Amino acid sequence: MIGVDGYEVSLDLRSAVGEDDTDGPRTFRSVTTVRFRCNEPGASSFADLIAPSVTSISLNGRDLDPGEVFDGSRIALEDLAADNELVVDAQCAYSRTGEGLHRFVDPEDGEVYLYTQYEPADSRRVFAGFEQPDLKAPYRFEVRAPEGWTVWSNGAGERADGVWRFAETKPISTYITCVVAGPYHYVTDSYSRTFADGTTLEIPLGALCRKGLAPHFDADDVFLVTKQGLDFFHDHFDFPYPFGKYDQAFVPEYNLGAMENPGLVTFREEFIFRGKVTQASYEGRANVVLHEMAHMWFGDLVTMEWWDDLWLKESFADFMGTFSLVGATRFKNGWVTFANRRKAWAYRADQLPSTHPVTADIRDLQDAKLNFDGITYAKGASVLKQLVAYVGEDAFLEGARRYFKRHAYGNTRLGDLLSVLAETSGRDLSGWARSWLQTAGVNALTPQVLLGADGRVEELAVVQEAAESHPELRPHRVAVGLYRVTEAGTVERYARTETDVDGARTVVADLAGADAPDLVLVNDDDLTYCKIRFDETSLATLSEHLGSVTDPLARALCWSALWNMTRDALLPARRFVDLVLRFAGRESGIGVLQMLHAWAESALTHYAADDWRETGGRLLAEGARRELYAAEPGSEHQLAWARFFARTATAEADFGLLRDLLTGTASVEGLDLDQELRWVFLEPLAAHGAVDEKALAEELARDDTASGKRHQVRCLAARPSESVKAQAWAQVVESDALSNAMVEATISGFVQGSQRELLAPYADRYFAAIERIWSTRSIQIGMHVVQGLFPSLQQSPATLDATDAWLESHREAAPALRRLVLEARDDLARALRGQACDATAN
Repeated sequence: MIGVDGYEVSLDLRSAVGEDDTDGPRTFRSVTTVRFRCNEPGASSFADLIAPSVTSISLNGRDLDPGEVFDGSRIALEDLAADNELVVDAQCAYSRTGEGLHRFVDPEDGEVYLYTQYEPADSRRVFAGFEQPDLKAPYRFEVRAPEGWTVWSNGAGERADGVWRFAETKPISTYITCVVAGPYHYVTDSYSRTFADGTTLEIPLGALCRKGLAPHFDADDVFLVTKQGLDFFHDHFDFPYPFGKYDQAFVPEYNLGAMENPGLVTFREEFIFRGKVTQASYEGRANVVLHEMAHMWFGDLVTMEWWDDLWLKESFADFMGTFSLVGATRFKNGWVTFANRRKAWAYRADQLPSTHPVTADIRDLQDAKLNFDGITYAKGASVLKQLVAYVGEDAFLEGARRYFKRHAYGNTRLGDLLSVLAETSGRDLSGWARSWLQTAGVNALTPQVLLGADGRVEELAVVQEAAESHPELRPHRVAVGLYRVTEAGTVERYARTETDVDGARTVVADLAGADAPDLVLVNDDDLTYCKIRFDETSLATLSEHLGSVTDPLARALCWSALWNMTRDALLPARRFVDLVLRFAGRESGIGVLQMLHAWAESALTHYAADDWRETGGRLLAEGARRELYAAEPGSEHQLAWARFFARTATAEADFGLLRDLLTGTASVEGLDLDQELRWVFLEPLAAHGAVDEKALAEELARDDTASGKRHQVRCLAARPSESVKAQAWAQVVESDALSNAMVEATISGFVQGSQRELLAPYADRYFAAIERIWSTRSIQIGMHVVQGLFPSLQQSPATLDATDAWLESHREAAPALRRLVLEARDDLARALRGQACDATAN
């Protein structure tokens, strides 16, 4: 009914500095002019706005009474004309939750920093408008800011007469408009590209962060990846970057990894590394930079009509992030990380009761918020990886090029993309889409090997299974690899074939007659999305030779499969921990190693039987300490083992070593104790009562920064004291004084695996509080509390019963809240099954 012609948004942010002398929220003035069409003159509609107060509203020159037409989130618009002009003058609130216009005061120097974050529907907290992704329009922003500040927006800006004015944008959706303002440290560069027709594209580049982080800001590396990405996407998309400049802002207390605002991408500032990190961290940052850049085409240039086709941007950006990472940067093992880390996220999400098809049914904005999940991102990207294998890379990329040209600055649905891919590939993709995009659940593929009298493979088949709740058996394009243990002790592939797996059982004819394998790896090279299982011979081989699998991707796939078996209660947790202790020290891939550390901790915390958990913890700490001393001095592997040792420390000797390293009375050759690593060592000491509040205050004095304050808050909440836990609970649950980052830090410290008994009384309090929290806090804070404080460490049927009782008695609770509780319940039930499996290994 509505078509939007343009916005003019004027913000006065001078109120961001100075003392706040009001009783209510600190506010800023927002004046919005919207010009729009209505194809049903005389009809009624509404504009979106969330604001503490509205000063005036004018529709087509007619003044409206805010008290009559504004209900706190919507402005009723009656008797619309064919062409309309709406002017809204409001007092909007600065945010402390990372939603809308977030205001951060740096404790280091008292400076104030602002930035916006809108997805999926928080631009209405900053200006009035039509908060719907298919109502695209050009925007003109102007901003009044305190003296000495710089302001950035999607378009290029200039300051004159105390006002920053920005160039009009291309037609874009509300949720990707953006303003960043404050005394940020700003670095510039430029990108130039000459195309085959002789035209040249010049893109000004910028990167910014808080002044306090400037000494740590490696902007040169950010610019390097940015230029490599722009080259890659120009080579493959045949559509020049359409949004003028390309700024990248690293901002504090950010809820997401990053956000693809055209011309002004925002990132969480933790991507600026204050201490030594492994290459996995640099690879992760590069992947995010490229993911957001891919959005400039998939999401910003062409946008889904509604959030049920969210995958049209997020799945593609997730796939393209790794595709370009491997194709354009120094991180050539990106697909190994994808197989090991991103797919683990997808597998977990796809087995929850809330799993959904890649194309989901999004009923409301809370649904939209929660569907930024492992299905939409990582499963969708995995499915696209399979699609590339199915239709071919050339056809896939040609389809993307046609898609951009056909739908530039517009909005699309599933069918729009499938139609161009059908054109370029010559394949009917409707069946593929039904199986992969419109059904939920993950399949398991298991090899069956029958050997003949001559000892060779007589028949090799792949068995496909699906959960009862989601019984779809899908078509898979897979590679099946046969591996043998060589005389040198390595595990090498000696045969491979690609085949289409369809139905419950597929015979792989090409491998008949091959030598008998020691290991069969279904989904070798990670072409499809599935859980891999092993036959008995293969499992026995891995139990003895996993560290000797020479191919990094094959080895990562084996680790991932074994972790899935642990989560599915098919492999006892202690056996997985044993595999990590025996073989992780030989893992060359630093990203895989760090993932193994996380999985081993999770196995111990959630899936190990109660009577073995203490033993398992001691074994992990001893193994981590041994590998710490064995690692090459100064290497990233040494750093990873040092962090893992701190997280697994359980005995007084462990704590003594951590204390001695902190004081300098002990050292490990090559290990540099920078400030970030000091906090890593301090948290387990705090959690076990081995350091007091005074020591944490002294550490904060060494690191009196925003990052240091978050670390201190986490450590303070980690202390093993009833009064400490009561205070932390009250700060998060009974008060809304903490910012989003401090809520997250407090919850992280509050929940400690070594403090199960201390946390037990909070199970009942959790169920009594969550509906109130959900209804009175922002959705972001609600998600932090409901997910973070669920009594997941109270691993007993009684906790499961309490969860079921809450769900039964709260059938009318918000669907998004029920979804989060159902997911937590499923994790708990899975933990109990895993513990029962582990108990059989005694």
